[in-house]
Formats: sequence, C-alpha cells, structure tokens
Amino acid sequence: MYFPIPGFGSLPINAFVIKGEQPVLIDTGSPLDGDGADSTEHFMDSLRSVIDPADLKWIWITHADMDHVGSVQQILKEAPDAKVVTTFLTVGRMSVFSPLPMDRVYLLNPGQSLDIGDRTLTSVQPPSFDAADTAGLYDSKSKAFFSSDCFGALLPGQAEAAGDIAQADLEAGQLLWATIDSPWLHKVDSTTFAASLNAIRQMDPELILSSHLPAARGMNERLLGTLATAPNATPWVGPDQEALMQMMAQITGDESRAEVTV
Repeated sequence: MYFPIPGFGSLPINAFVIKGEQPVLIDTGSPLDGDGADSTEHFMDSLRSVIDPADLKWIWITHADMDHVGSVQQILKEAPDAKVVTTFLTVGRMSVFSPLPMDRVYLLNPGQSLDIGDRTLTSVQPPSFDAADTAGLYDSKSKAFFSSDCFGALLPGQAEAAGDIAQADLEAGQLLWATIDSPWLHKVDSTTFAASLNAIRQMDPELILSSHLPAARGMNERLLGTLATAPNATPWVGPDQEALMQMMAQITGDESRAEVTV
C-alpha cells in the first residue's frame, strides 16, 4: 500500500512472502490505511490472495513500529503453526501494546541464521534504521536483501518497481526519508557508516526489498550511493504549527484553517 503524507508525497508500506519449503511472512502491514480506516481485513485479504495464512511457518518482524506489526495478532490466529522471528528488544517493545505469546517467539540476532529447509535466512542490521531493534534479512536462495526501513523513499507517485521512478525523484525521496527516519546519521562516524554500506556491497544482493520502496533489482550502487550522502544532507526539521495549518488548508480547501490562533 501507499500511505499519503500531505506535503511530502506517498510512502510505500510493504510486506513480503517467501514461498519456500517453510513459508515466511515478512512484516504484517500498517493498522490503518491511507484514509485512517482499519486495514487489517484488507491486509489479510491481500495475504490470502498470495498464500493461505495457515501454511505460514514463520512470521519475521523486522521491528516493532506500527506499520510493520499492524496485523500480527490476526495472523497469529490464522497461522497457528507459525513462530515469530524477531529480536528480544522487539518483543519488549511490543509487550506494551501488542504482546506476543512467548511460546511462539523465536529470537534471532543480527549475524545469526535460520534454516527453513530450501534456504537460509540471515539476520542483518541494515545501514540505516529508525529503531534499535531493527533486523532485516538476506535470503540465500533468491539472493534478496529485505532491508526494512533502509533505502525507503517518499515518492511523488506510485510505481511498480524502483527502476521505474525518475532518478531525480528517487534520489530526493530516498534522501528525504533517510533524514527523517534516521536523523542520527548526521552524527555518525563516517568510517563506521561507510563500513556498514560496504557490508551490503559485499553481500551483493540481486534484489533489494525495502519496506518503503518498490522492488529494486540491479540498483545496489544507486541506492548505496544516495544513502552515503545522507550524513552530509541538510537535517530535516518538521513543520511548525503555521506550516501545519497551511497543509490542512490545502487538504481541505478551507482557507480559514490556514489561520493560526493562540
């Protein structure tokens, strides 16, 4: 799905299914759609069109942000044999709003791997992230890197593949997202950050699947190159109240909303 963010564009919100010997669902979508309505049933319908949830053996939660765990409880009901692959910190974060049953949790730290029969999934902390519990993954069979928030972009429109997006729009959208999602990049040690980028370069995935970007095949250097510039980009500053009122006026067409009252 694409989630509209007035004044900034649209943010893709993706979940993925690996149809392996032991099927895996990666993340479980947002609890709300772009109109603010409950999206659980829509997500479940989309999932059922791809796989019977009862066939799932693993549910990989990359981190505990709401746009990644929105339908997890419903999926646990419909996938009784599935275990949740995640980190201890994700379990802790979710305990305050959507507790996971501990007998269905499988803890895996970055660097550790999970054998799912016809392939191995290796947990990877991506170069950029907004939450310390983030763990993406590399699929040894498809050679896909599921990068969670990393490489995401705010986009002016929808696209089937990242390669379909104009280069200038993709670079601007990716850089904007990086400065919003990972503001700590402005304070990171350049050598350490370069090493994290090089780790993905050495991984050399054939496909990068970000939670917030259309599928990117053969675009490793473009995505890594843009992200490498994020620490030196202008830090993002959110709208103040006056800017918010202007945005509301544009959305509703009611110019009276543009007035700031104290």
